Amino acid sequence: MAALLSNFRNTIILSLVLAGVMIYCFGANAPGGFDAMFWQAVFRWMHIGFGILWIGLLYYFNFVQIRVMPDIPAELKPAVSKYVAPEALFWFRWAALFTVLAGLGLLILRGHGYAVEVLSFGLAGGYTPASDGGFALMGVGVYLALIMFLNVWGVIWPNQKIVLGIKEADADAKAKAGRIAMLASRTNTLLSLPMLTAMAMYQTLFG
Repeated sequence: MAALLSNFRNTIILSLVLAGVMIYCFGANAPGGFDAMFWQAVFRWMHIGFGILWIGLLYYFNFVQIRVMPDIPAELKPAVSKYVAPEALFWFRWAALFTVLAGLGLLILRGHGYAVEVLSFGLAGGYTPASDGGFALMGVGVYLALIMFLNVWGVIWPNQKIVLGIKEADADAKAKAGRIAMLASRTNTLLSLPMLTAMAMYQTLFG
């Protein structure tokens, strides 16, 4: 077991296999079997899994790396910028993409009517607070997530490529790009808790 756990790739593969077995068992024991509701559950599982990786790395950058970097000795900073940051940003941006894709898949699987109500903040067909308030709150969460996703790919990653030297630039351009990337990352941190609140509260209270 120690040899298996020492290898990251094998650990993840085994974890996915075990999760796949669990997913199959849920389908085999669910009242509707492997029906549409089962696939909603699968996409919700993917949405949450990728979301944990995405937001977890967002919090790593903001709770740890951005705050600690000024205190790291100059001779040690290249180790972070050359090895740690590029790897973290790889998983960060692709986790963001797959979180959004899984979420949109879940939205579609829940039906056209549900998707329209959420994306219109409950305004489709007229707004009634008692029946449409939940759709409006969920819509806020969805659009916050989309803003955060666009921020990752449209602002954070292009500027991080300059900071990390993947894209050639002078010192002034790197400094400017670093500040833009930091502020965009902080913006996503700001939006993350309201977004997570919408997702968690809606699922609990409205289903």
